[in-house]
Amino acid sequence: MQTLTSFTRPEQPTGHTCAERARLSNMNKPDDTSRQYSPVDQLLIGIDTGIRTLFGQPKITERSNPAQNQTGAELSETERQLAGRLMRINHAGEVAAQGLYQGQALTARLPQIRQQMERAALEENDHLDWCEKRAKELGTHVSALNPVWYAGSAAIGALAGLAGDKWSLGFVAETEKQVVKHLEKHLGQLPEHDNKSRAILEQMKKDEGRHATVALEAGGTELPRPVKKLMGLTSKIMTRTAFWV
Repeated sequence: MQTLTSFTRPEQPTGHTCAERARLSNMNKPDDTSRQYSPVDQLLIGIDTGIRTLFGQPKITERSNPAQNQTGAELSETERQLAGRLMRINHAGEVAAQGLYQGQALTARLPQIRQQMERAALEENDHLDWCEKRAKELGTHVSALNPVWYAGSAAIGALAGLAGDKWSLGFVAETEKQVVKHLEKHLGQLPEHDNKSRAILEQMKKDEGRHATVALEAGGTELPRPVKKLMGLTSKIMTRTAFWV
Protein backbone atom coordinates (compact mmCIF):
# COMPACT_ATOMS: atom_id res chain seq x y z
CA MET A 1 0.00 0.00 0.00
CA GLN A 2 1.49 3.22 -1.07
CA THR A 3 1.81 5.79 1.66
CA LEU A 4 0.96 9.37 0.96
CA THR A 5 3.67 11.86 1.75
CA SER A 6 2.29 14.40 4.19
CA PHE A 7 2.79 18.03 3.49
CA THR A 8 2.12 21.20 5.35
CA ARG A 9 -0.07 23.78 3.75
CA PRO A 10 1.49 27.23 3.86
CA GLU A 11 -0.17 29.51 6.35
CA GLN A 12 -2.10 32.35 4.89
CA PRO A 13 -1.18 35.78 6.28
CA THR A 14 -3.57 36.83 8.93
CA GLY A 15 -5.28 40.18 8.69
CA HIS A 16 -3.79 43.00 10.69
CA THR A 17 -5.77 44.81 13.28
CA CYS A 18 -6.55 48.48 12.78
CA ALA A 19 -3.82 49.41 15.25
CA GLU A 20 -1.26 47.23 13.46
CA ARG A 21 -2.17 48.67 10.08
CA ALA A 22 -1.82 52.17 11.43
CA ARG A 23 1.56 51.34 12.95
CA LEU A 24 2.84 49.83 9.72
CA SER A 25 1.55 52.78 7.77
CA ASN A 26 3.23 55.26 10.08
CA MET A 27 6.58 53.52 9.64
CA ASN A 28 6.71 54.91 6.12
CA LYS A 29 5.71 58.45 7.09
CA PRO A 30 8.31 61.14 7.75
CA ASP A 31 8.82 62.32 11.28
CA ASP A 32 6.73 65.38 12.12
CA THR A 33 9.82 67.10 13.44
CA SER A 34 11.29 67.11 9.93
CA ARG A 35 8.20 68.57 8.29
CA GLN A 36 8.78 71.73 6.32
CA TYR A 37 5.96 74.20 6.88
CA SER A 38 4.80 76.48 4.09
CA PRO A 39 4.55 80.26 4.62
CA VAL A 40 0.79 79.86 5.05
CA ASP A 41 1.38 77.18 7.70
CA GLN A 42 3.82 79.47 9.50
CA LEU A 43 1.31 82.32 9.41
CA LEU A 44 -1.48 80.16 10.84
CA ILE A 45 0.83 78.84 13.55
CA GLY A 46 1.75 82.42 14.42
CA ILE A 47 -1.91 83.46 14.62
CA ASP A 48 -2.68 80.48 16.86
CA THR A 49 0.25 81.34 19.11
CA GLY A 50 -0.87 84.96 19.30
CA ILE A 51 -4.39 83.98 20.34
CA ARG A 52 -3.04 81.60 22.97
CA THR A 53 -0.65 84.25 24.26
CA LEU A 54 -3.23 87.00 24.56
CA PHE A 55 -6.47 85.21 25.35
CA GLY A 56 -5.81 81.56 26.17
CA GLN A 57 -3.32 79.20 27.71
CA PRO A 58 0.07 79.23 25.96
CA LYS A 59 1.99 76.01 25.50
CA ILE A 60 4.60 75.60 28.20
CA THR A 61 7.53 73.27 28.78
CA GLU A 62 7.87 70.55 31.37
CA ARG A 63 9.54 72.90 33.85
CA SER A 64 7.90 73.64 37.17
CA ASN A 65 7.10 77.11 38.47
CA PRO A 66 10.08 78.38 40.53
CA ALA A 67 7.69 79.98 43.02
CA GLN A 68 5.91 76.78 43.97
CA ASN A 69 8.54 75.73 46.51
CA GLN A 70 8.86 79.18 48.04
CA THR A 71 7.04 80.22 51.19
CA GLY A 72 4.70 83.14 50.78
CA ALA A 73 5.64 86.14 52.89
CA GLU A 74 3.23 88.66 54.33
CA LEU A 75 3.37 91.83 52.25
CA SER A 76 2.07 95.25 53.13
CA GLU A 77 -0.40 96.89 50.76
CA THR A 78 2.34 99.11 49.35
CA GLU A 79 4.70 96.18 48.85
CA ARG A 80 1.98 94.08 47.25
CA GLN A 81 1.10 96.83 44.78
CA LEU A 82 4.74 97.40 43.83
CA ALA A 83 5.45 93.68 43.35
CA GLY A 84 2.24 93.27 41.33
CA ARG A 85 3.13 96.14 39.02
CA LEU A 86 6.63 94.79 38.48
CA MET A 87 5.22 91.37 37.60
CA ARG A 88 2.77 93.05 35.21
CA ILE A 89 5.71 94.75 33.47
CA ASN A 90 7.53 91.44 33.17
CA HIS A 91 4.40 89.73 31.86
CA ALA A 92 4.04 92.46 29.21
CA GLY A 93 7.68 91.92 28.31
CA GLU A 94 7.05 88.22 27.79
CA VAL A 95 4.04 89.00 25.61
CA ALA A 96 6.30 91.20 23.51
CA ALA A 97 8.93 88.44 23.43
CA GLN A 98 6.35 86.02 22.04
CA GLY A 99 5.49 88.46 19.29
CA LEU A 100 9.17 89.00 18.53
CA TYR A 101 9.99 85.29 18.29
CA GLN A 102 6.91 84.47 16.25
CA GLY A 103 7.62 87.28 13.82
CA GLN A 104 11.20 86.11 13.40
CA ALA A 105 10.19 82.48 12.98
CA LEU A 106 7.80 83.55 10.24
CA THR A 107 10.54 85.14 8.12
CA ALA A 108 13.65 83.19 9.19
CA ARG A 109 15.37 81.73 6.13
CA LEU A 110 17.15 78.70 7.59
CA PRO A 111 15.04 75.91 9.16
CA GLN A 112 17.45 75.47 12.07
CA ILE A 113 17.19 79.17 12.89
CA ARG A 114 13.40 78.92 12.84
CA GLN A 115 13.56 75.93 15.20
CA GLN A 116 15.78 77.85 17.61
CA MET A 117 13.33 80.74 17.59
CA GLU A 118 10.44 78.39 18.29
CA ARG A 119 12.24 76.67 21.16
CA ALA A 120 13.15 80.01 22.72
CA ALA A 121 9.53 81.14 22.34
CA LEU A 122 8.33 77.98 24.11
CA GLU A 123 10.63 78.67 27.05
CA GLU A 124 9.42 82.28 27.12
CA ASN A 125 5.92 80.86 27.52
CA ASP A 126 7.02 79.52 30.89
CA HIS A 127 7.87 83.06 31.92
CA LEU A 128 4.53 84.28 30.59
CA ASP A 129 2.66 81.69 32.65
CA TRP A 130 4.69 82.28 35.82
CA CYS A 131 4.34 86.07 35.68
CA GLU A 132 0.60 85.98 35.06
CA LYS A 133 -0.03 83.59 37.93
CA ARG A 134 2.12 85.63 40.30
CA ALA A 135 0.48 88.90 39.26
CA LYS A 136 -2.95 87.44 40.00
CA GLU A 137 -1.71 86.11 43.36
CA LEU A 138 -0.67 89.67 44.17
CA GLY A 139 -4.17 90.87 43.35
CA THR A 140 -3.41 92.75 40.14
CA HIS A 141 -4.07 92.36 36.43
CA VAL A 142 -1.93 91.96 33.33
CA SER A 143 -1.47 94.88 30.95
CA ALA A 144 -4.55 95.95 28.99
CA LEU A 145 -2.22 96.87 26.13
CA ASN A 146 -0.85 93.36 25.62
CA PRO A 147 -2.31 93.12 22.08
CA VAL A 148 -0.39 96.28 21.17
CA TRP A 149 2.87 94.92 22.62
CA TYR A 150 2.41 91.63 20.77
CA ALA A 151 1.50 93.11 17.39
CA GLY A 152 4.28 95.68 17.45
CA SER A 153 6.90 93.13 18.45
CA ALA A 154 5.71 90.62 15.84
CA ALA A 155 6.13 93.27 13.13
CA ILE A 156 9.62 94.16 14.38
CA GLY A 157 10.57 90.48 14.55
CA ALA A 158 9.37 89.84 11.01
CA LEU A 159 11.40 92.80 9.73
CA ALA A 160 14.46 91.54 11.58
CA GLY A 161 13.99 88.13 9.98
CA LEU A 162 13.74 89.67 6.52
CA ALA A 163 17.04 91.48 7.10
CA GLY A 164 18.76 88.10 7.37
CA ASP A 165 19.28 85.41 9.97
CA LYS A 166 22.48 86.89 11.39
CA TRP A 167 20.72 90.21 12.06
CA SER A 168 17.65 88.42 13.36
CA LEU A 169 19.75 86.46 15.84
CA GLY A 170 21.66 89.60 16.75
CA PHE A 171 18.35 91.29 17.49
CA VAL A 172 17.41 88.40 19.79
CA ALA A 173 20.73 88.61 21.60
CA GLU A 174 20.45 92.37 22.18
CA THR A 175 16.81 92.06 23.26
CA GLU A 176 17.70 89.40 25.83
CA LYS A 177 20.63 91.46 27.13
CA GLN A 178 18.34 94.41 27.73
CA VAL A 179 15.78 92.15 29.39
CA VAL A 180 18.46 90.86 31.77
CA LYS A 181 19.22 94.46 32.78
CA HIS A 182 15.53 95.12 33.44
CA LEU A 183 15.28 91.97 35.54
CA GLU A 184 18.30 92.96 37.59
CA LYS A 185 16.68 96.33 38.23
CA HIS A 186 13.39 94.71 39.24
CA LEU A 187 15.14 92.28 41.56
CA GLY A 188 16.56 95.29 43.35
CA GLN A 189 13.12 96.91 43.58
CA LEU A 190 11.17 93.90 44.82
CA PRO A 191 10.33 93.71 48.52
CA GLU A 192 13.19 91.79 50.08
CA HIS A 193 10.95 89.10 51.55
CA ASP A 194 8.87 88.50 48.38
CA ASN A 195 10.48 85.12 47.79
CA LYS A 196 7.97 83.90 45.20
CA SER A 197 8.39 86.84 42.81
CA ARG A 198 12.15 86.81 43.34
CA ALA A 199 12.46 83.11 42.47
CA ILE A 200 10.56 83.67 39.22
CA LEU A 201 12.68 86.64 38.15
CA GLU A 202 15.92 84.87 39.04
CA GLN A 203 15.03 81.92 36.80
CA MET A 204 13.93 84.26 34.04
CA LYS A 205 17.24 86.08 34.25
CA LYS A 206 19.13 82.81 33.77
CA ASP A 207 16.97 81.82 30.80
CA GLU A 208 17.26 85.20 29.08
CA GLY A 209 21.03 85.21 29.44
CA ARG A 210 21.20 81.74 27.93
CA HIS A 211 18.97 82.74 25.02
CA ALA A 212 21.31 85.64 24.26
CA THR A 213 24.33 83.33 24.30
CA VAL A 214 22.66 80.76 22.07
CA ALA A 215 21.67 83.46 19.56
CA LEU A 216 25.23 84.75 19.33
CA GLU A 217 26.71 81.27 19.04
CA ALA A 218 24.26 80.49 16.24
CA GLY A 219 25.71 83.32 14.16
CA GLY A 220 24.09 86.47 15.50
CA THR A 221 25.93 89.71 14.85
CA GLU A 222 26.13 92.78 17.07
CA LEU A 223 23.64 95.49 16.18
CA PRO A 224 24.63 99.08 15.36
CA ARG A 225 24.52 101.48 18.31
CA PRO A 226 21.57 103.55 16.96
CA VAL A 227 19.47 100.38 16.73
CA LYS A 228 20.35 99.46 20.31
CA LYS A 229 19.34 102.91 21.54
CA LEU A 230 16.05 102.75 19.65
CA MET A 231 15.34 99.35 21.19
CA GLY A 232 16.07 100.75 24.63
CA LEU A 233 13.73 103.68 24.03
CA THR A 234 10.81 101.49 22.92
CA SER A 235 11.44 99.23 25.92
CA LYS A 236 11.20 102.18 28.30
CA ILE A 237 7.91 103.25 26.76
CA MET A 238 6.48 99.78 27.25
CA THR A 239 7.73 99.29 30.82
CA ARG A 240 6.58 102.70 32.02
CA THR A 241 3.15 102.26 30.44
CA ALA A 242 2.65 98.69 31.67
CA PHE A 243 3.50 99.80 35.21
CA TRP A 244 0.16 101.60 35.29
CA VAL A 245 -2.00 100.04 32.53
